[in-house]
Amino acid sequence: MPVQLVVADAGTHLVFHDSTWDGTVALREGAEGAGSGHDRPGRSVLRMDGGPLRCWVTVGTPARVLLAWASLTGAPALPPAWALGHHHALWDSGDEQDLRRVVAGHQERDLPLDAVHLGIGHGTARQVFTVDEERFPKLPVLAEELRREGVRLVSAVEPAVRAAPGNLVYDGGGRGDVFVRDAAGTVVRGVGRPGDVVFPDFTHARAREWWGGLYEERLGQGFTGFWHDLDEPTSFAAFGESTLPRSARHALEGRGGDHREAHNVYALCMARAGYEGLRALAPDERPFVLSRSGWAGLQRYGGAWSGATATGWPGLRASLARVLGLGLCGVPFSGPDAGGSEGGSSPELYLRWLQLAAYLPLFRTHAGPRAGHREPWEFGTEVLEHARVALVERRRLLPYFVTLAHLARRTGAPCARPLWWSTPEDRMLRDCEDAFLLGDCLLVAPVLEAGADRRAVRLPRGRWYDVATGRAYEGPAQVLVDAPSARIPVFARAGAVIPVLGADGGPELEVWAPARGRTGGGLVVPDAGDGWVEPEIERYVSRWEGRRVVVEREGEDGLSEPSCPVRVRGLAERPAQM
Repeated sequence: MPVQLVVADAGTHLVFHDSTWDGTVALREGAEGAGSGHDRPGRSVLRMDGGPLRCWVTVGTPARVLLAWASLTGAPALPPAWALGHHHALWDSGDEQDLRRVVAGHQERDLPLDAVHLGIGHGTARQVFTVDEERFPKLPVLAEELRREGVRLVSAVEPAVRAAPGNLVYDGGGRGDVFVRDAAGTVVRGVGRPGDVVFPDFTHARAREWWGGLYEERLGQGFTGFWHDLDEPTSFAAFGESTLPRSARHALEGRGGDHREAHNVYALCMARAGYEGLRALAPDERPFVLSRSGWAGLQRYGGAWSGATATGWPGLRASLARVLGLGLCGVPFSGPDAGGSEGGSSPELYLRWLQLAAYLPLFRTHAGPRAGHREPWEFGTEVLEHARVALVERRRLLPYFVTLAHLARRTGAPCARPLWWSTPEDRMLRDCEDAFLLGDCLLVAPVLEAGADRRAVRLPRGRWYDVATGRAYEGPAQVLVDAPSARIPVFARAGAVIPVLGADGGPELEVWAPARGRTGGGLVVPDAGDGWVEPEIERYVSRWEGRRVVVEREGEDGLSEPSCPVRVRGLAERPAQM
């Protein structure tokens, strides 16, 4: 996405280079000066291979800039509540026994699991919209059984269609003339996982409508979510670029053009086809569509995952940067494959990655032929116990993630935000790339280095509570805190009102005491879990009244009692001495 967000002393602005053509953007960062208005200007040089040059610029606070960006490119889709839980991906899929092993392993060890992703390997000869019935003889029955146990199935969907007569998708696409052709009018062929393949032209409305209807087969097999893979599109090649030829022709909504212009929006248009098809096929359910690639506006149809993430500590650090970057480009729902996509993840790296991912919008662990088994119990008893803590905490925070998803849809604000989000004038926060804000209430400081059991954390202004110890710190400051293998440092803003699941599984408000003489508050969006009803935002205020903290709901008729039980934390703590 050619989106450039600049945060400087003079203010925040976003520049969107509205061109999908192949090209380059070269940035040269300006040097920071001694104070507001003294930054030296940087440079941005844009070169595109064709098409008109259009630029959109929005200026204001980060929140205003992202609201304007969402107004321009579209409000983020709202995922169903189950999609905000823990996902586990089986890339090569194995068979029914492997699937049952993974689900039973989580259940036997009291590890929350909300969805299992089956890679394209579950299809017959890896063909899209098929199921290998030898390995999954009664998949719809199995899917319904798992759904009753609270586990959804998510299917990989790839754009490559095996070019073989008798393949129902290939035959149907041929009759509808929906496949990409070259300048001579010949259907372009490539090489995909099923062998020789062709590709639908998703830049044509007819192709999108046809493709969207194919998801009926997926729904019939019991899948409730969809994971778009290799959607750049990818065509394996011995040499040259691993995608369609640049000369391949595309409809581009009727004006016509080649792959130089269409490549960057191909996955976006595929996501649109899937989303709109699912809206028509299952109108009472919110679609869950996850894309590997996309362009500006991808958020209208779903989220993104990182694709193949390099295993190693640099990959862990890069996965955080990617999620924050996507959020600032308007895609609030994203996340990496925890542990990386390849083999060789040490128990320590796996655990630290899992602990970070548990606080990211999309929480997905991964197993596959190159990664090996990546279930928590495969790394030993100690990792299992610490992983359980992270998984249980993610489940407890589910109402908060649901609230953040609703707020992202209404405001464009990302769920995971840089520390400078509310105070972009703070230069020390602008330089901090190893921690982030989860909404307005929590600050998460993951461990990104091997062997670390303590780490420095930079706190924005105000009082912050270490959620594990209850100790209070006054910001702005840099503090050194413990980061044992059992957890990563997480801080709650004083006065925060956070919706969580209580010990009985029902909704509860976790309130962190405001500093004396100050008030706090928070927003809560109760959600039925699915469907299209727009719930009312509940606004809460927290304040001291004598020796106790009072929490009240704001409404048109004044203040009233909260709609669920309240638990106040941080009452006995004084600010830590530093």
